[in-house]
Amino acid sequence: MKFIQRTGLFAAAALLAFACGKPGDTVETSDAQDVAAGSGLTLAISPETSSVNWTGYKPTGKHYGIIPVTAGEVMVEGTNLTGARFAFDITGLRIDDIPADNENYGKLWGHLQSADFFDAANFPEAVFEMTGVEPFSAGSIEDKEEFATDNTPASDSELAGNPTHWISGNLTMRGTTKNIKFPATVSIVDGAVTAKAGFNIDRTAWGLAYGDESTAVDKAKDQFIYNTVSVGFEIKAN
Repeated sequence: MKFIQRTGLFAAAALLAFACGKPGDTVETSDAQDVAAGSGLTLAISPETSSVNWTGYKPTGKHYGIIPVTAGEVMVEGTNLTGARFAFDITGLRIDDIPADNENYGKLWGHLQSADFFDAANFPEAVFEMTGVEPFSAGSIEDKEEFATDNTPASDSELAGNPTHWISGNLTMRGTTKNIKFPATVSIVDGAVTAKAGFNIDRTAWGLAYGDESTAVDKAKDQFIYNTVSVGFEIKAN
């Protein structure tokens, strides 16, 4: 996601120290799978208290912000999560590391909305649909070796917190659907559901390939954007 434009993704902070290095992780990604049918009680997601956050990285800095959740629902049976679907508004994307009245905010926002990244004119909405859930256990996420800088992407172990479940689901962005599996903390108490998660994805799997680091001829020149993007969400339903 041009979560990082040449003039500064998320508001820049410089520093390049090259060598290969710190491991980062990206979640298991595969082709789309059948969506879980869901059973039991259907609860509406609260857009006011739910959000998706993002962080994009390049050697000279990072950018971060929020993508608003517009609608969705979760299905529960007793204390078990059986299904979920939520949509978020790409055109409502917010950048939190640059003041809204700064001209660089508009430049970065426009670039993220463009065909270089989300192509929001054609694909204004992204959707997540759960395909499976299971109790959490260690493992299942392979380390990814990242090009080391002072802004190397955070690893999944740093983002995950204290997960209770593995959740699998189809994530559709820019007209492409991929299934991802990630650790999440899920709480179901007195008819209310809270789900939190933090993980990494490879943006190029959904066609957000601007500044693709794999095409960088000389990474020491800082002419690339990390393919790894950190994603987090907090979803609440009553």
